[in-house]
Amino acid sequence: MFPLKDAELGAFTFFASALPNDVCGSNGLPLTPNSIKILGRFQILKTITHPRLCQYVDISRGKHERLVVVAEHCERSLEDLLRDRKPVRYPSYLAPEVIAQGIMKSSDHTQSEKPLPSGPKSDVWSLGIILFELCVGKKLFQSLDVAERLKLLLNLGCVDDIITVLAEEHGCLDIIKEIPENILALLRKCLTFHPSKRPTPDQLLKDSVFSEISSLYPPFRKPASLFSSTLRCADLTLPEDINQLCEDENADYLAERSIEEVYYLWCLAGGDLEKELVNKEIIRSKPPICTLPIFLLEDGESFGQGRDRSFLLDDTTVTLSLCQLRNRLKDVGGEAFYPLLEDDQSNIPHSNSNNELSAAANLPLIIRERDTEYQLNRIVLFDRLLKAYPYKKTQIWKEARIDIPPLMRGLVWAALLGVEGAIQAKYDAIDKDTPIPTDRQIEVDIPRCHQYDELLSSPEGHAKFRRVLKAWVVSHPDLVYWQGLDSLCAPFLYLNFNNEALAYACMSAFIPKYLYNFFLKDNSHVIQEYLTVFSQMIAFHDPELSNHLNEIGFIPDLYAIPWFLTMFTHVFPLHKIFHLWDTLLLGNSSFPFCIGVAILQQLRDRLLSNGFNECILLFSDLPEIDIERCVRESINLFCWTPKSATYRQYAQHPKQANEINCPRSLMSCLSSDYQDAPRSDLSRDSIKLNDLKSEVSPRISAEDLIDLCDLTGPSHFKTLTKKTKSSKPKLLIVDIRNSEDFNRGHISGSINIPFGSAFTAEGEFIQCPATATLQSFKGRVVVVVGNVAKNAALFAAHLVKIKYPRVCILDGGINKLKPTGLLTVPSPQI
Repeated sequence: MFPLKDAELGAFTFFASALPNDVCGSNGLPLTPNSIKILGRFQILKTITHPRLCQYVDISRGKHERLVVVAEHCERSLEDLLRDRKPVRYPSYLAPEVIAQGIMKSSDHTQSEKPLPSGPKSDVWSLGIILFELCVGKKLFQSLDVAERLKLLLNLGCVDDIITVLAEEHGCLDIIKEIPENILALLRKCLTFHPSKRPTPDQLLKDSVFSEISSLYPPFRKPASLFSSTLRCADLTLPEDINQLCEDENADYLAERSIEEVYYLWCLAGGDLEKELVNKEIIRSKPPICTLPIFLLEDGESFGQGRDRSFLLDDTTVTLSLCQLRNRLKDVGGEAFYPLLEDDQSNIPHSNSNNELSAAANLPLIIRERDTEYQLNRIVLFDRLLKAYPYKKTQIWKEARIDIPPLMRGLVWAALLGVEGAIQAKYDAIDKDTPIPTDRQIEVDIPRCHQYDELLSSPEGHAKFRRVLKAWVVSHPDLVYWQGLDSLCAPFLYLNFNNEALAYACMSAFIPKYLYNFFLKDNSHVIQEYLTVFSQMIAFHDPELSNHLNEIGFIPDLYAIPWFLTMFTHVFPLHKIFHLWDTLLLGNSSFPFCIGVAILQQLRDRLLSNGFNECILLFSDLPEIDIERCVRESINLFCWTPKSATYRQYAQHPKQANEINCPRSLMSCLSSDYQDAPRSDLSRDSIKLNDLKSEVSPRISAEDLIDLCDLTGPSHFKTLTKKTKSSKPKLLIVDIRNSEDFNRGHISGSINIPFGSAFTAEGEFIQCPATATLQSFKGRVVVVVGNVAKNAALFAAHLVKIKYPRVCILDGGINKLKPTGLLTVPSPQI
């Protein structure tokens, strides 16, 4: 959108016609209210941008089908100007095609140009009449009545030279002969009878008469998209001294922000549309008792009930005062509107925001999102970063770790997903009209997808849903449409309602990253592996809960498939999904496991006290989940989870080096994905699904163990980026081989608890110094190492049974580490 400049914000209201309450559609559901239909169709008006047009900003729906429209507003409108002077649509100035209401002969226009009753070419004719009057110094057609004027104008199509005929009609032929030839040529161009032969205003500007001023009026070009390869700052002009941008103390920096931003900040600063309209008496309300009829018959006929005048149309536009907003921002310096973007290599998180806002940055997210000054700084910062995308992609990622301003969320998500290129051209090239077998299922699913939201429930929202989903299905012939894809599409469509191509591009980038192969025709092996890893994550982080759920037979297959297939969009409303996905998009493909465990831990007390039937009922109507707590706990769980613990053989294949956009040194443990790491001899090996299901605890790779223990060895084995010591979880390695094998070589710092003599018949530990050490490490990561995979899995299962958290198994056992030279041999006792 364009800057506010000297314009203002205005609001006006009207009512949509109400539908009968007892009428249903062909599907048996109540009819969509007309106000919601208008709400959906209105959105396209927000995309009409031009320097010489007022910009529509927003529309909101109130009670009783009331709609309030917010738009850029100027005190002096074109209507006011025309009321002060003679209107252009005065009959003398009407073009012939306007008089004829577009009914022209087929010879009057080309096949590619349909006749229109009015348009830019009609204005060119009107301009020609005005120029003619200026040249001859008199008004045209003053001696004729309206009917004769219109008849004369229509008959001009039968003459060869309209200029000469008009001059003869008004007795000014001598004056016309004295007019310069270039002016006469311009008049003849303007007063060309047939609109198909008449030039457009743009073509008219190229006439020699305008040669000196045409350069001052360059044609308007729509700004390049943020995600296109077109240069977005090709015409950027800056002062010689950049400090001049924020030196003027009286400068109105707010007026340089977009209209959309100003309105958003106005709302945050306490702006209330309905209150403004009530104060100006545009909205009038009566006590309900005053609306009752005076007399009512038994058959329902009423008398004496006057029509409520508050429901009549009032097209008055109320100017929204920005005084309260300016007062809130009076202490914000000019430098806040022009933040300096520097590449900073300091520890994440880091913000470029003003130091004065550091206190606000530590407040809860819901408070930060309602703080006017804080949101202004974040919006300006992200606006600058996005305009520099993809060159500032790393900084976008860093700032998004702090928070994402709601106004910029759709674009920031697209940047985090790496959307680039000619997305509109790609989307337009997809056939979204030819019927396909999936159409029927899409039609069934859309009316059930987040229909509490007014925008998505509108007919326009349904049509956009249909096109985006169909585009995805058509463009991915190796995948199929599964129920839940509509829910997955909803957040992207809501945030990019007027940009279907961007919504499609975001969804197309999201699915391979987090739901790779989930939409195969036969996805059972992918789903089963995913649920098995999730079950192991529950055992890893909360063994007591895992034991209880397994005992009552409440397995993830019964509740978690909708969670992961839709990335929780089928579970939570959109406002919670926005906050959840703000963090999810910063994480890798394993982060959803931690979200799932965090949800279970919020329900932990109820789950531990319930049986199978109660748990089924609990998840059929999921209780309220604190999403901010869920996000915090998910991050904590992720930090405690070794990278390779969530390895899946059916996950996305490792990317090539040239496909990784961000250098690994700039990526934190939250975003780097074990699936993306180059494979080595120390990486995890794939195992059969049945073997994976038989193990309660997850496996970790040898390279992960080396990294966690900060062991030193041959450099070619160090394939992962090491974490700083402050972020390393405390770790204990339990070697379950017999003492002889242990003494031949073991990992430095490990303890030896032979598997055959570790537990009693009741499953309790046999006490010894090593088991005492293990008990002292309870709550830290415990890695079970052996030379027989089955024994290691059984030992880990015993630990989980006695409620040891964070237990995992070394994949490949001790044999994986023998080639590294990291095993130590104890000194012989003398």
